[in-house]
Amino acid sequence: MYNVIVIGGGAAGMFAAYSAAKCGKSVALLEKNEKLGKKLYITGKGRCNLTNNVSVSDFLNNVVRNPKFLYGALSELSPTDVINFFEEHGCALKTERGNRVFPESDKASDITKTLQNVLIKSGVKIFLNTAALKIDIKDGKVCGVKTESEIIPCESVIVCTGGISYPLTGSTGDGYRFAESFGHTVVDLKPSLVGIELKGNDFVSLQGLSLKNVAVSFASGGKEIYHDFGEMLFTHFGVSGPIILSASCILNRANAQNITLKIDLKPALSEKVLNDRLIRELETGKTKTIANVMRLIVPHTLAETVLSRAGIYGDKRCCEISKVERGNLLYALKNLEFQVKGLRPIEEAVITAGGVSVKEINPKTMESKLVKGLFFAGEVLDVDAFTGGFNIQIALSTGFTAGKNA
Repeated sequence: MYNVIVIGGGAAGMFAAYSAAKCGKSVALLEKNEKLGKKLYITGKGRCNLTNNVSVSDFLNNVVRNPKFLYGALSELSPTDVINFFEEHGCALKTERGNRVFPESDKASDITKTLQNVLIKSGVKIFLNTAALKIDIKDGKVCGVKTESEIIPCESVIVCTGGISYPLTGSTGDGYRFAESFGHTVVDLKPSLVGIELKGNDFVSLQGLSLKNVAVSFASGGKEIYHDFGEMLFTHFGVSGPIILSASCILNRANAQNITLKIDLKPALSEKVLNDRLIRELETGKTKTIANVMRLIVPHTLAETVLSRAGIYGDKRCCEISKVERGNLLYALKNLEFQVKGLRPIEEAVITAGGVSVKEINPKTMESKLVKGLFFAGEVLDVDAFTGGFNIQIALSTGFTAGKNA
């Protein structure tokens, strides 16, 4: 008999178990994988961007779905609290550009090891290779969890099973099935923080090209629906990188068939300043081909694409470029357009958007409003945020809140 059983040993699950044990409760943590924190190992390209060092109000500005629901949980466990927790338990951290927080070692494994050590010291009983098959209730209240080998009695259950992205890490939608079996609404599941596919094939030659300090905007029917500034990457399917991943958080709820991606390759320069530069470059290299001069302005692999969009042959001499052609060139540099085909599959997404409706969850406790003793935390809930450590912080905060109240 346990006071609390936590299903899922990811970020939310481990912090939920720690939080409940800290309150003096007997806690069992059930993880169907062979180790804890399997998804944490691959986050942040193996470095684990575990939070973002900003105020709670600034944090909530980066939450895409249901930010108000998270106010209580973030007040219980803020980004500052998370940073202090890990450093107090011997895991040194560092803050990088964009207030992103990483372990000083750049090893995601250090985050998982720290959490696992805390769980052991807190007396949490960890069951690996143990899948929860069913949550039992009696008279509208949780009373146990069924595994392949037994039924474990308990007073409360915290569901921290993640979403359905990266299924090889164990995120296979178990929590949604548990929720629906008790009458909970599961909001449509969408890929979030995922690459974006482009139509056509004129981006194929750009595969592998990484762009820094560019501005992107996405528009539907001429109306802008998202814009950002930073780094992006061309891939075999289209585009990816930090600002593209964040854009997918918005595009996953839009009609991707009618969306245009526009890239400003020189956002720091006004059209007038950039035009003046073009005039100077064309004058200085008047006997050279326009292709050679363009490589002074944009990366080599991008020069041909920009010239093609401007309708100019690369072997044309700079002295032969007309005022109209220069205008076309200016437009292409500030408005490199591609048509969006859609988002990559949800299996490739960093997180799953959608999930258990927060209207049916108490935001102060993370407890179900339908079943007493049933709690939800982390990605299984209908909350998600932009890239930058926000989603792991959400998992930790909701897990902590659920554990404390369970």
